[in-house]
Amino acid sequence: MSTSPDAAAPERSVRYRWWGLVAISLGVALIIMDSTIVSVAIPAIVDDLGISSTEIQWVQEIYTLVFAALLLTWGRLADRVGRRRINLIGVVVFVAASVLCAVADTGALLIAGRALQGLGGSMILPTSLALLNASFHGRERGIAFAVWGSTIGGMAAIGPLVGGWLIEHASWRWAFGINVPVGVLIVAGLLLFVAESKERATDAHGRLDLVGAALSIVGFGALVFGLIEGRSYGWWLAEDAAPFTVGPLSPVPVAFAVAVVALAAFVLAELARGRAGKGVILDLSLFRIPSFANGNVTALIVSFGEFGLILSLPLWFQNVLGFTAFESGLALVPLAAGSFLASGAVAGLARRFSPIVVVRMGLVLEIAAIAGLALLIRPDSTAWLTSSALLVYGVGVGLATAQLTSVVLADVPVERSGQGSATQSTARQTGSALGIAVLGTAFFSTLANGTEDRLADALATTPALAPLVESVRASSGGTIAALAADPSTAFVADAARAAMTDGTALAAWIAAAALVVGLLSSLRIRPAGRSTTERPEAAELAD
Repeated sequence: MSTSPDAAAPERSVRYRWWGLVAISLGVALIIMDSTIVSVAIPAIVDDLGISSTEIQWVQEIYTLVFAALLLTWGRLADRVGRRRINLIGVVVFVAASVLCAVADTGALLIAGRALQGLGGSMILPTSLALLNASFHGRERGIAFAVWGSTIGGMAAIGPLVGGWLIEHASWRWAFGINVPVGVLIVAGLLLFVAESKERATDAHGRLDLVGAALSIVGFGALVFGLIEGRSYGWWLAEDAAPFTVGPLSPVPVAFAVAVVALAAFVLAELARGRAGKGVILDLSLFRIPSFANGNVTALIVSFGEFGLILSLPLWFQNVLGFTAFESGLALVPLAAGSFLASGAVAGLARRFSPIVVVRMGLVLEIAAIAGLALLIRPDSTAWLTSSALLVYGVGVGLATAQLTSVVLADVPVERSGQGSATQSTARQTGSALGIAVLGTAFFSTLANGTEDRLADALATTPALAPLVESVRASSGGTIAALAADPSTAFVADAARAAMTDGTALAAWIAAAALVVGLLSSLRIRPAGRSTTERPEAAELAD
């Protein structure tokens, strides 16, 4: 009896599921690498387009804002209409937005392109997890999540390397243009090797929860806005950069108040719809699953700590050690190498230890590496000193990030994996935004205050130095090289280098402390039972 095309597609997807894993992981690599490339490309974009400091800020931050706000909505919609379908649409939107960014000739057009990239990325990340959760089982699931997690850690480090090379040898526009050929490969891989999965018809409960979607978008959007803008606009009283004020208040506390009200209303609305048997954006009964509830708390805390180095190290490499953007990327390669090494080690570890034990191993390695780096870095350090710490840190990220995802989703029914994946992604994104806010504030405050403290006597006798010190703060250390080149201001550069090193060390200590809390939080998570991790497929497959 011949096999129909409709039946052949899922069968082919199962047979070539590891190629499907490559396609799914490439999609994640696309959004992670692009976000890190942009941070390296900003100086070249400013030189070419002449955009204002406010536009620079929004080029970097509009992506995160849109991305975080929409994760839950797309995760739920993917369960309803198809996870592969939403992932494919996300890739197409992301690539189209990348083309818009690449050809942008104004700051406004570039910001619009970045917002569309955030829209596409918010479709890709949660559905990538849901597809893995539906396609792999038992020990294979642990390996698949290891590859997924190592992709995140590795691409976060490789992004600055690729971005630096493209900027030095081509143009900042290729930092976006490179997404086009990669996107074509992803689309082909998804269509050929990944089966569609979604809720069974009997699991869908009427219309989509539009009120819940709106409240989640407003709530998480306002929360992330407050976290990423607090340092610029003022955490309480308004700074000069604030676009508007409420009396003397900054927009940030207003955003936090909106977030609290919207998220509280979201929880109440979801509970009411759940009791009435209607469809919801987030099934709050998932939090009755101990591994899901405790795992999300741990994921939020761990994400807070893990983004500390990625924020401060590239600036430290370039402004203190004098590396170019490409050399700074090379210095981060050990992190990527460690992350990829971890994915190769997971198969062996999975035969001996449960996923949560592997998570704890990874967290211990991360804590040791960050603490070691905080102790050892000096203004005259070399990349060789940081390489060993970054290699160990990368191994820790590769073990902890991937296996924590596996733990969070281990007991979530496959038919609700879109919701579960989106919730986990939202927890991580909120944690990373909080980490960037806290660690960024610590880093930049130490840079500004440390430079002023070291030059206090000189400032008292020579007030004309004040603008130079202010330039260090305003440029995030970018003027250090120019100050060092002039013998008359070299002492200002030396003070700024020492202050930036102290800021990097402080950010590392805070990150290590957060990871210790994450490690303690993980002790509440019990290993999933064999019946859970190796349960049979429950989702409907449809071409």
